[in-house]
Amino acid sequence: MSIYLVGTLDTKGREILWIRQRLIAAGHSCTVVDASVVSEPLFTADIGAEQVFEAAGHSLAEMRRVADRGRAITAAADGVRTVVQKAAERGSVDGIIALGGSAGTTIGTAAMRSLALDVPKIMVSTMASGQTRPYVGGRNIMMLNSVVDIAGINRISRTVLSQAVDAMVGMLAGRSKVEESTDDRPLIAATMFGVTTPCVLHAQSILEAAGYEVLVFHATGNGGEAMEGLIRDGVIAGVLDITTTELADELVGGVLSAGPDRLTAAADMGIPQVISVGALDMVNFGAKETVPEKFKDRLFYEHNATVTLMRTTMDECQALGEEIGRKASKSSGPVSVLFPSLGVSAIDVDGKPFDNWAFRLALWAGLQATCDKNVDLQLLQMTINDEAFAEAAANRLLQMLGDTCG
Repeated sequence: MSIYLVGTLDTKGREILWIRQRLIAAGHSCTVVDASVVSEPLFTADIGAEQVFEAAGHSLAEMRRVADRGRAITAAADGVRTVVQKAAERGSVDGIIALGGSAGTTIGTAAMRSLALDVPKIMVSTMASGQTRPYVGGRNIMMLNSVVDIAGINRISRTVLSQAVDAMVGMLAGRSKVEESTDDRPLIAATMFGVTTPCVLHAQSILEAAGYEVLVFHATGNGGEAMEGLIRDGVIAGVLDITTTELADELVGGVLSAGPDRLTAAADMGIPQVISVGALDMVNFGAKETVPEKFKDRLFYEHNATVTLMRTTMDECQALGEEIGRKASKSSGPVSVLFPSLGVSAIDVDGKPFDNWAFRLALWAGLQATCDKNVDLQLLQMTINDEAFAEAAANRLLQMLGDTCG
């Protein structure tokens, strides 16, 4: 098994060398990638810093002359990602370990996010106990807290680095077992929230009965990002995007945005997709006291002690409908948008806190304004969690897929 080790050998050379020796002792080959820019490395890497920066369109001499740390880190991240990605395309990367502080973590995880799901990825980092989403994104990256700074081999770092080695060896040993048990059913990606759960679970049962495996992503920002990434990896046959709530957080400023590229991958890849407007009645925040002051006069619903939901306005609903229509219209494959006119979430129905027919009408108007003729746009007199709506969505997707597994 070939493992790539990534780090700055001018400052983390002892630790990289320590990991390398133990991986070799465990029977694995190692390729060391040096992202140093400040001074000379402790030892000669298999892929030196000159090659790394050349891969990013720069030179090591240029980076040293400019002496701009931020620019150097960005270039190193681009270079390491390019080098590792090309090696992966040749089938030369079975696993990857990187270590560092904020700079090393930025560099190492940039490469990791470019790798397939089945490649083990371990990032030993001083940043692992904080906000890790910028580093992990939608990938299965294992972040291991270094506890102490990565500044030599001592009784603490030795323990943590040993655990990183053991984790990599174990994941590689288990990889063949996972491959042996791989399900060969075509994959459907679906999005779900607590307030759309009945719909998605019922649709899932229909799709699975037809011979598909359904991957359900929790629409919490990271979930949507992960789904978009897998779609672009080419492993998803169709998409049941019932819960597009992350678009509201991106538009208004909630905490669960999946970024501006949400709802673009299926369109770009040309795979069948059924889209709905699940939970677009809400923007997500943490505990009530964390909601920005500018929203103080809005309508709120306290989902629990740590989650506060804010009702989207009429203008926001129309803007969200327009955004979905624009993105759906760019699809090179079959696309259907289903609109549940009696409620888009469990709390946007008759008698519930966010029920508002005028706001739903604005959402519908936005869809009508921007959906081109290639979009199958349907208004259904149902709530999103009605079984009939779930059946309509699942059966529409099966129709577009041709039900080849039925």
